[in-house]
Amino acid sequence: MDGGYAVAMWLRRVPVRKILRRTALAVGAAQAVTLASLAVVDHRRKKNRRPAVFPRVPPRSVTAGGSEVTIYTYGEDLYADMLGAIRQAKKQIFFETFIWKSDPVGQEFKDALIAAADRGVRVYIVYDVFANLVVPRSFFHFPRHPNIKIKPHGLGGIALPLPRRLGRNHRKLLVVDSDVAFIGGYNIGSLYATNWRDTHARLTGDIVWDMQNAFIDYWNLFPRKRLPALPDTGGLVWQPNIRLYRNVPRNLVFPIRSMYLDAMDRARHHIYLTHAYLIPDDDMVRTLLQAADRGVDVRIIVPEESNHIVADWLSRGFYSQLLRGGVRLFLFQGAMVHAKTACIDGQWSTIGTANIDRLSLAGNYEINIEVFSDAVARQLEEIFDVDSGNCRELTLDEWHSRPAMVKFSESVLTPFRPLL
Repeated sequence: MDGGYAVAMWLRRVPVRKILRRTALAVGAAQAVTLASLAVVDHRRKKNRRPAVFPRVPPRSVTAGGSEVTIYTYGEDLYADMLGAIRQAKKQIFFETFIWKSDPVGQEFKDALIAAADRGVRVYIVYDVFANLVVPRSFFHFPRHPNIKIKPHGLGGIALPLPRRLGRNHRKLLVVDSDVAFIGGYNIGSLYATNWRDTHARLTGDIVWDMQNAFIDYWNLFPRKRLPALPDTGGLVWQPNIRLYRNVPRNLVFPIRSMYLDAMDRARHHIYLTHAYLIPDDDMVRTLLQAADRGVDVRIIVPEESNHIVADWLSRGFYSQLLRGGVRLFLFQGAMVHAKTACIDGQWSTIGTANIDRLSLAGNYEINIEVFSDAVARQLEEIFDVDSGNCRELTLDEWHSRPAMVKFSESVLTPFRPLL
């Protein structure tokens, strides 16, 4: 009674607002210290990082309906074929990227695009301004050329910060002469050529029209006086084996999330996911756990250490729930795995730019292909097996035994999950 009376008297003397304010300040201070500590750790980690070593699978082409699909898991292989397509272009090039470094690889792409324009090819370029703030602005200055049209994706609408105005252009897309298209997770830069494990696809055949139309629709979505609209034509054929999904914040359209949820809900045997950042929303977690509960073999590959340490720590907040529910987690070793792929039941697969996080699934401009093909799914499963050999599996016992301070830091960062 004495203790309860003392607490009651203290509450009378101290206004509730002051208690709440002090609590908020204490939480904020803990978050700030945690973020600062992670920044120091991340800086040291990147400074001492060794050259990446990881297994790779040579590109191989398979047929899916009226299209040919070639899957790349190594940047140098991909860049060689992308540059080859650009150098052979005769009519037009649609080039869209999130990050475009001003290093030797980035310069090689820039030179190839300029050379294509010099020989009469119409070149259309889109890049995200925010993603390239650390890149010298001079790199994006192209010579005045009648055949080069550039549309930077900026922050449009700071005065009115609505979700439909703030989405970043996270897409990576190349279409050449309506004949060949490239899509996937690879940005443009020397780091990605050899040190990152990513996944990209080269497409020919019927689906190329859809890829070209995706670029045209985005280009025309943001009209500018000095940049003419591109002609929008109807599709030549309906492609039943490969479908294209595009997140368009401007229109508040986000179908990639629904694509994932529907596919995982249908799973009967296995779900294999490889993702750079795993920060799922409640529906995504529930769907994964329901699949595991009905006996589906659910496996997820994520980097042991990604290029965004805060994203790693936010992702860890889901590990206990997933591991308890029977989901198996594999931590990729020795390199950043940046792929955004999934294969289910040996029949369904997806390759694209969207991560399993809120920014990708309900915020950014993203693009994924959905493929109904045993051959494509089998190839992605082979790649998953190779990647799994470069992982260590995280067990529930190991996860529960982590230090108490680590658990506290993870809980402190929980409010930041909706931001990523």
